Amino acid sequence: MRLLITGGCGFIGSSVIPYLLATRPGWSIINLDLLTYCGSEQNVAGIAEQYGSRYRFVHGDVCDPPLVTELLAACDACIHLAAESHVDRSIADGRPFVQTNIIGTWTLLEAIRSHQRGPGSPSKRLVHVSTDEVYGSLSLDAATDRFTENSPLRPSSPYSASKASADLLVLAAVQTYGIDVVITRCGNNMGPRQYPEKLIPVIIRRLLAGEQLPLYGDGQHVRDWIDVDDHAAALLLVLERGRQGNIYNIGAGVERSNMTVAHEVMRSLGIDERTFSKRIAHVEDRLGHDRRYALNCDKLVSELGWQPVRSQWPEMLRRTVAWYLANPQWLAARSQG
Repeated sequence: MRLLITGGCGFIGSSVIPYLLATRPGWSIINLDLLTYCGSEQNVAGIAEQYGSRYRFVHGDVCDPPLVTELLAACDACIHLAAESHVDRSIADGRPFVQTNIIGTWTLLEAIRSHQRGPGSPSKRLVHVSTDEVYGSLSLDAATDRFTENSPLRPSSPYSASKASADLLVLAAVQTYGIDVVITRCGNNMGPRQYPEKLIPVIIRRLLAGEQLPLYGDGQHVRDWIDVDDHAAALLLVLERGRQGNIYNIGAGVERSNMTVAHEVMRSLGIDERTFSKRIAHVEDRLGHDRRYALNCDKLVSELGWQPVRSQWPEMLRRTVAWYLANPQWLAARSQG
């Protein structure tokens, strides 16, 4: 298979690309990335040397119709990862999120349609990578509740609204034009090379610098965590075997509150537990802050046989913290204020 990956120089993409190249020896990949603040060619350093002509990087914008159409002409399918993804940034300025997440997705759909012979005819496959945040929030008091693929879309932030909008464009393209699209919705990813505005690298950077860690509100907001390599494995299954027009939740069932994550990172760093409370600064809660995410992934398991392999919490956290400790220059070069 010849595969286009958008946003391949970001956190998730830089794990997906080497995973696909290593597990599918006959495949080749074009990586289209604009290299905005959270994407870097350093994240995929060495891949071109290791895989030669099977890998090609293109510096460009997923919102550029002629470029996307040209690249897709040489590909059989696309995994669409390019996105603005930080909720805080979307609250401050939602325009880049509308541009990349909505217009970028629409550009891809139009490019795929341009290569069809007509509505309903076979098309290039698109795996549209979305987020559990499109579902909105679950209650902390209903511990058994999980989002299913049929849960209504109730986004709470400009970021999640832009992703929900893109999801609806994708589903409409299936119904209107018969485009071969599958949607995935994943929980919080954990692993190396995550831009340090996200929770775990923020915790590590702040603590190593001797600074207090700011946590929104009471710190009891719960997220469903997964190892980024397990996410990559799930995306491959969905690409190869997912049913057209279907949605698949991807999660490992590893729920942790932000406070718990902070405490367990402190333990990993060898910080005295008696000082934990002094290390945390509670700050005013974020606008529209969802209380809890949790995913029911029975569909992915029953239809495609997926099981998380690397997402056991203690070891997943240990590997992640160890990577940042071993790469202080990477963390320092990308840290913001």
